[in-house]
Amino acid sequence: MWGIYHARLHTTLKAQQWLPQGSRILIALSGGQDSVCLTQLLVDLQPHWHWSLAVVHCDHRWRPDSAANAAFVQGLAQRWHLPCEVVRAPQMPKTEAAARSWRYQVFETVAGALNCTHVVTAHTQSDRAESLLLHLLRGTSPDGLATLLPSRPLGAVQLVRPLLGMTRAETAAFCQAYGLAIWQDETNQSLDYRRNRLRLELIPYLQRHFNAKVEQALAQTAELLAGDRAYFEAEVARLAPAVIREHPPALDRWRLRELPLALQRRLIYHFLRRCLQERINFGVVEEVRSLISAGNGQQTSTLSRGCHLRVCGRWLEWVRPAAPPPESVPPPQGERSPPPSPLC
Repeated sequence: MWGIYHARLHTTLKAQQWLPQGSRILIALSGGQDSVCLTQLLVDLQPHWHWSLAVVHCDHRWRPDSAANAAFVQGLAQRWHLPCEVVRAPQMPKTEAAARSWRYQVFETVAGALNCTHVVTAHTQSDRAESLLLHLLRGTSPDGLATLLPSRPLGAVQLVRPLLGMTRAETAAFCQAYGLAIWQDETNQSLDYRRNRLRLELIPYLQRHFNAKVEQALAQTAELLAGDRAYFEAEVARLAPAVIREHPPALDRWRLRELPLALQRRLIYHFLRRCLQERINFGVVEEVRSLISAGNGQQTSTLSRGCHLRVCGRWLEWVRPAAPPPESVPPPQGERSPPPSPLC
């Protein structure tokens, strides 16, 4: 088979080289219209690219018919003559975020076991628009709005989203045109999920009353922001050695003072993520930034694990509370225990 969508994807892949000739590709196949469309496109393009294709299906155990869904996917894989791995969640994920985390762990593990170089998912332009809106409504940085990148590392393999140029309406039209069977997931119609409410209620409202091509507009915004994000990530990597002291951890506030506001915030965020290993909110970054021009000895309020940043001359030093002396092992007679270092 060869049609307009085959030609579009073939041209995109030639230009971007997301899935080079001879790649070993693991396809995330749910059985829904988007993933069925993606798999059929890759199967049809395979003779031109000489890929080795395999399929993985994740059973979250959320629905009574999840086993039937898995069997449906196995049937599709057999018709395409593709190896298929079905992985059932050891326990039902409690949230959408937990499900996503488990799913991507499965992708990475199965790809490694099958010696795949790439994992592909069927995220569309519609998904990208919805994700941008969800992040915007929740509150996030411009980097957070640069959502669903076309390609990014996933452990030792590369995660690729080849369908970001297609809308969900187009994947449905493709499946209908080629008579492809798809699995109807009833949970996609449930308004208990935020993404479904956005997809079924908010996006149609915006299309009717504001912009008929709102999905395209939002996806283009995400793409523009992704370009900015890549630029700033490169700048942070270039500037970090001059601004961040490794041992003991500290920020050079004199050098920070010379930089534009956007780079100040990103370097502070980068430093805090490395020290705390958790998400950093805007308020914490701004509190640290206020110390750039603060007097000696001033410090932030307490951060995670009782740590804070304190102005010490030109440095914003990372300070942790002094650890109490161990009670079970007293120091030998005549010796003093060295004072605990206040620096993380």
